[in-house]
Amino acid sequence: MTGEFSPDWLALREPADADARSLDLLGLLPRPVKVIRDLGCGTGSLGRWLAPRLPVPQFWILTDRDHDLLEIAADRMPEGVNVAIDERDVTALTRDDLTGADLVTCSALLDLLTAAQIDRLVEVCAQARTNALFTLSVTGDVRFTPEDPRDAAVRDAFNAHQRRDSLLGPDAGDYAAAAFEKAGARVTIRESPWRLGPQCPELTAEWLRGWVGAAAEQRPDQGFEAFLADRSAALPHVTVGHKDVLAIFE
Repeated sequence: MTGEFSPDWLALREPADADARSLDLLGLLPRPVKVIRDLGCGTGSLGRWLAPRLPVPQFWILTDRDHDLLEIAADRMPEGVNVAIDERDVTALTRDDLTGADLVTCSALLDLLTAAQIDRLVEVCAQARTNALFTLSVTGDVRFTPEDPRDAAVRDAFNAHQRRDSLLGPDAGDYAAAAFEKAGARVTIRESPWRLGPQCPELTAEWLRGWVGAAAEQRPDQGFEAFLADRSAALPHVTVGHKDVLAIFE
């Protein structure tokens, strides 16, 4: 893969992210939504997707620990949206950081966190009574058309890799939803799968290399290189499971 957080990879996946996110959840957001804190914002793709779908004025606080990505995100936000950048580790967020915020949001972040980190994030949102929209958490469900007998072994190895070092990986979306419910929020979940295939060959091929590469790192004894070669030679249609979680404190 080009690099999990590289600008090239984030740009390549942005259209698939935009197509996958649940529009239904936006209709459930309490209004007004004027101050938004975007966690792990990367190059700002979530802001570019969400900001045009919310009333103006808006003030976005873009939060990431990568200064270069923050600068790209701030530069590429839609016109008419006020922006501030906050360079930090998002797991260090405090209740005071959410003062005045109407919404905390993120994209493809929760599965990179541990249970303790999600618990802390939920606790901070609950203390501040700040609603949260967490999009595109992987579920571990990957389905190919046509199928291959080796699909399940690669999928299981990848999911085990995602759970390394106590990360929640494909369990993160459900874990966060349960934590928000325990904290008193009203939680709504929507599936938000990527749909890849020959219609987007560059993204599909790059995702496939990264997916199989992580699986091979987890299970180097399995010889997944042949699987990658076969799948790359004739790109399949792929559904990559994600889910969006909306938590509202009433």
